[in-house]
Amino acid sequence: MSDCSIKIDSKHLTNKTMKKIFVPLLLISLQSLAQQPKDKGIYVKEPVSYYQHTIVKSLNGTYDTVQHLKFKVDNQGKDFPTNPKLYTTVWHSPKISQGNTGTCWSFSTSSFMESEVFRITGKSVNLSEMYTAYWEYVERTKYFVQHKGDMHLGEGSETNAIAKIMKLYGAVPYSVYQGKSGDDVFYNHEPMFAEIEQLFAEIKVNNDWNEDKAVQKVRAILDKYIGKVPTEFEYEGEKITPKEFLKIIQINPDDYVNFMSLMQSPYYTKTIYDVPDNWWRDSNYNNLPLDDFMALIKSAIETGYSMSIGGDVSEPGFDKISQTAVIPTFDIPSDYIDESARQLRFNNGATTDDHAMHLIGYYVKEGTTWFLIKDSGSGSRNAGEKDEKFGYYFMHEDYVKLKMMTITIHKDGAQWILDKMRK
Repeated sequence: MSDCSIKIDSKHLTNKTMKKIFVPLLLISLQSLAQQPKDKGIYVKEPVSYYQHTIVKSLNGTYDTVQHLKFKVDNQGKDFPTNPKLYTTVWHSPKISQGNTGTCWSFSTSSFMESEVFRITGKSVNLSEMYTAYWEYVERTKYFVQHKGDMHLGEGSETNAIAKIMKLYGAVPYSVYQGKSGDDVFYNHEPMFAEIEQLFAEIKVNNDWNEDKAVQKVRAILDKYIGKVPTEFEYEGEKITPKEFLKIIQINPDDYVNFMSLMQSPYYTKTIYDVPDNWWRDSNYNNLPLDDFMALIKSAIETGYSMSIGGDVSEPGFDKISQTAVIPTFDIPSDYIDESARQLRFNNGATTDDHAMHLIGYYVKEGTTWFLIKDSGSGSRNAGEKDEKFGYYFMHEDYVKLKMMTITIHKDGAQWILDKMRK
C-alpha cells in the first residue's frame, strides 16, 4: 500500500507558505467542531424520584422529600427521540422493577434471555431473577472461602453471570420462584445483604475457611429472606428440574459470548474485565477495537439480536428526568470520542461499572443511531407509570461509544466478529 500521508520539511518553508498550508487545515478543524452545537451544563433541583416516592415509601411507609441539586446537561429545547414507538425493536417481556436491590445484572440479562427464548422458540416466558441471584450468592461464598476472603463483596455482578449460573443450576420460571413474599410489592435486599456481609466478616476474623459450613450459613440467610429454591417443579403438566427447564426453553449457556473494548489488552484476544463486580475475575471477554465494538452492537440489533449492556450511568449527560443519555460537548465533542478517550476515562475512574440494562431496539435520526434501552432501575421510571417512557432509556450512540463497557449476546448475532477474531 502506498503512503498517502503528507510529508513537510519545515526547514524549507517560508512563513507565507506555512500559512497557506496550515491556516486552511485549522479552519477545516474549527468548522468540524462548529457543526456540533455547544451544550451547556446547569445545576438543577431534581424532582423527588420514583425510587423515593414509590419504592422507599412502599418499603418504609415514608420517604425523603428533599430535592437534591445535580449538575446536568441542559436539554431544554432538544428534540430527542423519546417515543418508544419510533424504534425498531425485538420482542421483549413487560418492564419490571428490581426494587431496592443491586441486582440489575440479573434483571437485565434475565430480560435478555426472555427475548432469546422468544427469538428461538416463539414462546414467551417469565424467568425468575431471584433464582439466579440466590445461586450467585452461593457461588460467591465458595469463592470467598477458596480465596481466603480475597474478593470484592457487593450486590452487583456482571451480565455474563446469568449464563454461568444457568450452566451450573439451570433456571426456573418466575411463577415457581418469586424470591419475595406475596405481600411485598418491591424487592428489598438491604437487610439480607447486611447479614451476608456480617457472616463474611466473621469468617475472615475467625479464620474459619470451611466451605461447606459457610455455604450452609449463607443459604440459611437466603432461605430466610428470599425463600428456598426448588429442586423440581411442574411445568406444562410435567415434573422437571431447573436444568431440564433450560432444555425446554432451548437456552444453551455456552451459546452466549461477551465483548468489551479497552486498549489495555490486545485486541482480538480474550481478556479480563477488571472491575470489582467481576468478583470471580472472569477473563473470557472478547476485546475489540472500538469501531468493531460499535459495529457489532449496531449490526446485531438491526438483525434482530438484543443484548445485555453494562457501563456508566453517572454522567451529566445521563438524564433521569428526560430518560435520555447523551455526551455533552463540555465533556467531549462527538468527533473526538475514540479509543483513547474511552480508555482515559476508564483509567482515571470517570467511567465506572454502574449498571446493566437490556438493549432492545434502535432508531436512526439525522444519520445517527439511538438505542432503546429497557431498564429495571428506578431512574427509568421517573416519568410515571402512565408515561410511554416508563421503564426505558433513550441512548445516543455516542454514549454507548464512550460509556457502555460490555455486552452479552448470542454467538449467532456476533458470528462475523468471532470469525474475524479467529483469523
